[in-house]
Amino acid sequence: MRSTLAVLLTLALLPLAACGKKAGPAADAGAADAPTATVVAPAADAATADPTKPPPETKAPETTPPATTPATTATAPEVTGGDPNAPTTGTIKIVSSVPRTGSATAQTTTIINGIRMAVDEVGGKIGGFTITFEDWDDASAKKGDWDPEVEAANADKAVNDKDVMVYIGTYNSGAAMISMPVLNKAGLLMVSPANTYTGLTKPGMGEANEPGTYRPSGKVTYYRVVPADDIQGSVGAKWIQQMGGKSVYILHDNGLYGKGIATVFQQTADDLGLKVAGSEAIDPKAQEYKSLMTKIKATNPDFVYFGGTTQTNAGQLLKDLVAVGVTAKFMVPDGCFEDAFIQAAGPENANDRVFVTFGGVPPERLTGQGAEFVKAYQAKYNAPPEAYAVYGYVSMKVALEAIKIAGKKDRTAITEAAAQVKFEDGALGKFSFNEHGDTTLTIMSGNTVKDGKFAFVTLLGQE
Repeated sequence: MRSTLAVLLTLALLPLAACGKKAGPAADAGAADAPTATVVAPAADAATADPTKPPPETKAPETTPPATTPATTATAPEVTGGDPNAPTTGTIKIVSSVPRTGSATAQTTTIINGIRMAVDEVGGKIGGFTITFEDWDDASAKKGDWDPEVEAANADKAVNDKDVMVYIGTYNSGAAMISMPVLNKAGLLMVSPANTYTGLTKPGMGEANEPGTYRPSGKVTYYRVVPADDIQGSVGAKWIQQMGGKSVYILHDNGLYGKGIATVFQQTADDLGLKVAGSEAIDPKAQEYKSLMTKIKATNPDFVYFGGTTQTNAGQLLKDLVAVGVTAKFMVPDGCFEDAFIQAAGPENANDRVFVTFGGVPPERLTGQGAEFVKAYQAKYNAPPEAYAVYGYVSMKVALEAIKIAGKKDRTAITEAAAQVKFEDGALGKFSFNEHGDTTLTIMSGNTVKDGKFAFVTLLGQE
């Protein structure tokens, strides 16, 4: 095992931009030199930030799946890769790696709830396999958010556990940059419910070495079920134009996710002829932004767009925007599509002023099996799901279908099978994956805040 000093030196070369969806304070998104070999962190068992709370293991009950949440259907040709002598019975472990410590916990708890529901739905069985799930934390108490050392340790731990066949994560795109190459070298399937940074998968839409640097094996082993930032940033600018906006002041948190989506937004705004009154990064750890808002007020924009998250101070930005007397509307991406953002900003400030884009439709607008999922979630947890709960559920459905198609306990076969999964009528509707591992889903939604709650406005991205 590499020494602590060596690990810290290695991690110092990583883009520590608390980057991606969703991300904390960050450096420039251009620093994308993710590792191309296994990164070993000082603690082999660093799945949780608190050593007194080991990662819980869930083995779903061997019961009949609930009728309220019918299983989705996937179709795919026979998989031929992997070890022909791999076992066709036994135990398969699936793990997740998302922040379970800090301010993102409310959102990630609903993701984990969705994951567990998918396992429960099949009674913890796929073919001859018993499925176990472990919920790993990639955050630490010292950071209060995802931690590069913990994510590196989680990836290494998964690779070295021969029962682990699927890694569900990450929540933050910056964390994915650390674990993707590690898992890729091991041929371990990774499915993300939330990463949106384009460079993780799309050639020519990130740094020059992306996404190749995350695929040292030369094969695609990473898939995501949520549309990427190139779609969301674009529809945000188009929506402003549709609402009659003529000018916009652009802010971002300088993180991988926030800066990336703001860049796409600005490119689209320029193409549309929207006037960009200004564009700059904020300090996401600042106590207040009144001087910035005074500067913005002088430009009199119709909208202020913030590329960032609840965790990078979106709520404080809105508070100060209102306090200074800026009359502009405030648009944010899905990194703020959680109740915690409304509470941080103050409902009285957010009502009828905030507009939020989201990769898909909000839970209450899901239909078919998506509506059945929402109904079952509310019955099980006695609360409505947050926006990303269904993406956790679908990520596990992808994992389970890949195992079913592969029919054997073999990482190569299961990863090969994931590329072939197609949902004809799933909780997110009909979709599959392209050759880069991206979902074929492109529909987005526009939402606002009324009476202290998010309210659906319109579908976006249908042109």
